[in-house]
This record gives sequence, structure tokens and C-alpha cells, in this order.
Amino acid sequence: MSLLVAEDEADRVGPDPAPRQADATESVRDRLLGKPMPTDRLRGWIVTAVLGLVGGFLRFQNLGNPTDNGTPVFDEKHYVPQAWQMLRNGWFEDNPGYELTVHPPLGKALIAFGEAIFGYNGWGWRFTAALAGALMVVLIIRVARRLTRSTLLGAIAGILLICDGVSHLQSRMGMLDIFLAFFILAAFAALLVDRDQVRSRLAVAVAEGWAGESAYGPRLGVRWFRLLSGVLLGLAFGVKWSGLYFIAAFGLLTVLFDVTARRAAGVRHPWIGTALRDLLPALWAFVGVAALAYLSTWWGWFGSETGIDRHLEPTDDSGPWGVIKGAFGSLFQYHEHVLKFHSELVTNPDKQHPWESKPWTWPMGLRPMLYYYEGSTLGCGEAKCVAATMLIGTPALWWLALPMLSWGLWRMVARLDWRYAAVITAYLAGLLPWFVNLDRQMYFFYVTPMAAFLVLGLVLPLGHILGRARDGAERRGTGLLVVALYVGLVVANFVWLWPILNGDSITEARWQAELWLPSWR
Repeated sequence: MSLLVAEDEADRVGPDPAPRQADATESVRDRLLGKPMPTDRLRGWIVTAVLGLVGGFLRFQNLGNPTDNGTPVFDEKHYVPQAWQMLRNGWFEDNPGYELTVHPPLGKALIAFGEAIFGYNGWGWRFTAALAGALMVVLIIRVARRLTRSTLLGAIAGILLICDGVSHLQSRMGMLDIFLAFFILAAFAALLVDRDQVRSRLAVAVAEGWAGESAYGPRLGVRWFRLLSGVLLGLAFGVKWSGLYFIAAFGLLTVLFDVTARRAAGVRHPWIGTALRDLLPALWAFVGVAALAYLSTWWGWFGSETGIDRHLEPTDDSGPWGVIKGAFGSLFQYHEHVLKFHSELVTNPDKQHPWESKPWTWPMGLRPMLYYYEGSTLGCGEAKCVAATMLIGTPALWWLALPMLSWGLWRMVARLDWRYAAVITAYLAGLLPWFVNLDRQMYFFYVTPMAAFLVLGLVLPLGHILGRARDGAERRGTGLLVVALYVGLVVANFVWLWPILNGDSITEARWQAELWLPSWR
């Protein structure tokens, strides 16, 4: 009788709570980790290597052409001689070319490395830019693969970046912007790895039962990839000051990543937990470490005696502290001069640069830039030939920028999709700050860091079109056809633009056919 009562009570109580606890833990782990990374690691690296080589070949082919009778073209005329000065002097500049030594030294030092290898010629001053452009192809494949958990979509991202006219031409110019874009994309990649590692650490805490010991969640240890992201952002700032916008944007992203991770782990107070556990380390990574990385790019200037503005602040006789005070005081005044230059670089209505543009034209590339033009060349099979290089974003990519932004904003707001939030935040960090001062002179090449995030913003919806693995064969086949047709369109568009991205000799009729819009002329 007592046994029957015990059995009846057991039936009323229900199943052993231990499996339910295990199910709850598994659910939290699933929320934290999401879809796992693809298991085809070898294939992923083979795809990355092959497309990286293709991208590198296209960036490096005939790299020394064109030049202006053996001299730099367009804004290369500023940075290439300054890089040669650095190489001659011991990594500092002492002669303000055109009085426009108004960018930090890192980008020019990178140009100088190529000049040290190949000399003062097109190959020399463009070599490291082409290398950075090729490495960006590798980076975007890995970034897209991590965002989408798909090797195929990672490969598509690589193909799209290879075929982007902005990324291609800027990789073949002795200018600073491709280095800025490279460091920003690398910092973004490190930030994504940090996000995944944080969630993996929280998943371990959940599995071992100590994630909820504090209402604010556990401490997460040293986050090396976040520190790496801070270093890379500091180096981006050391190329151009516009890297500062991305420091702010990525700092915001890392805080939001931490809040959502703690919430997914079941932490009772995720916002307070993030403020107490993560905010100061984030500030250290994205402000402190980034500032140290930025200052490190001035090492040649600090060690010089004749660098530009090196002794604006006199050194007193108070020993080492006086030396430090003099050096940093001079650097501060140098920065004041640079800031003054940029603040006064405004559009002159009576003498406007013919290729100046404003940021509302940039997403669709409505006002590209002519870098080089020679109207009396040979080699096209006719009496009159044209050789030109024009910075044009491949229309099959850039003309989808506004739909990409609209879809991405809807996904991040209505569906709380973190992938779109990350990509759109990075894209807008390259665009929105330029609306603050519309009187300033601006040019289309400022969009170079945005190109990679445009590609990522297009790859994410291509994943929706492709469909999920559990969708039927008909659905997947149709999605694959649409994606393949689009990628083919981008490749064909890039092939059409090829002559004016590389300065090849073409007929006058072909040159006119390349200029699709009145604003391109």
C-alpha cells in the first residue's frame, strides 16, 4: 500500500528535475553559441588561399602603370615624396611638401617600405598598397564566413570585394586610404572573434553552474582579440584621423555585444554587469591601447631632431621630464596645426575642385574621381586612343547601397539581428561623420573603408536568398541560381570597367561608353 502511494505521489510530482535543468542549460548554451562554425576548415582555408591569390594577381598585375611620365599621379604626388623623405631620413619627414604634411606617419611609412624594395617608381610606391588590398580579400572571406557560418558565402564576399572598383583602384595607388581600410577591416575581424570567445566562455560558465553566482555575471578574463582590435584601430588612426570614427563605433559595438551575451547567459542585471565587468577593460582597449598604438607610429618623429614641428615646444633643463614635456608639447602643437588645416579646408565656390563630391552622393558612387587621363596614347587600334584611371564603385555593387541599408536597418531594429547591426554600424561610421561639416572639401576616395562593409551588407541578404540547409532542393536550387546570376553580373560589370580602372589604352568611343552617368563626366 505504501509503495502504491509513493508511486502515485511520484506520478503527481512529474519527472526528475535534473533532466529539466539540463535542458534549460542546453537552451542557454544554444542561445549563447548560436549556429556553430562550419566544420570544413580545410576547404575554408583552400577557398581563402585561392581567392586571395586571384585578388593578389589582379591587384599586382601591371602595377607600375600608369604614371605621369614616371612621376606619381593625382594625390600620390603628396604621399609618395613624403614616403621617400621618410626612407631617406630615418622614418620621419622634414620638408613639408606643398605644406600638406597633415596626416600621421604610418601610411607614408608603409609606402616607404615598397620604395625601399623597388625604388622610386610605380611598383615601389604602390607595392604595399596592393599587398594591403590582397590581404583584405583574405580578411573579408574569413569575416563573412564567421558572420554567416558559411564557406560559400565567405567565398562570395571575396569575389565581390575583388570585383569592387573602389577597392581595386585604391589598392593600386600610392595613397593612404587602402591602409586605413585594411586596419579597420582587421579590427572588425578581431572584434568578431572576441564576441565568439566571450560567448564560449559564458557557455562554459553556464555549463559548470557558476554563471549566475553573481547578479552581474562572471568576469571573463583577458580578452586578447579585443586588445588586438584596439591596437589595429590605433594603427588605423595612425594612417588617417578618420580612423577615430571607427574607434567610437567599434567601442559601442563591443559594449552591446557584452550586454547581449550576458543577457543570453541568464545574467539578472546584464547592463549593470557590463558596466561593472566590461566597460573599463573596453575603454582601456579602445582608448588606452589604441592611443598607445597611435603614439607608436610617431617613433621616427620622436627620435628626430629635424622632423616637422619637432621642437615647437622648447625643452627645458629639468632632466628626462623636460625632454618628455618638450616632445609631447611639440606633438600637441603639431596636431593643433593639422586640425586647423582640416577645419579650414572648405569648398571655395569660386574655385571648386572639379571632382569634389558630398557624402550623400557616395553610397551609390554618383560622383567618382578621375585620377589620370592621357588622350594621345597608342595601342587601341585607332588613330586616337585614351588611357585613363577613374575611381568608380562597381555599379552592380554600389547601386544597391540604399536597399542594403534599408534592409539592414530593418533587420537590426525589427529582428534584432546582431550581424546586420555590426555591419551597418561599421558602414555608417565611414559615412555619417562627414555630414557634420558639409562645407569641407570632400572626395569620393574617402569611401574606401566603407567598401568592405558594403560587400558584407550585401552578402548577408544573399544568404537569405540562398536559403537554409533544411529548405527543400527546389528552394535551394532557385536561391543558388539567383545568387550565381548576381555574382556573375558583378564580375561582368567589373570586367567592363577594367580598362578605366587600370589605365589601359582604349578608343574614344569605348571611353565615352564607360561614362554611364552625366555626373561621371
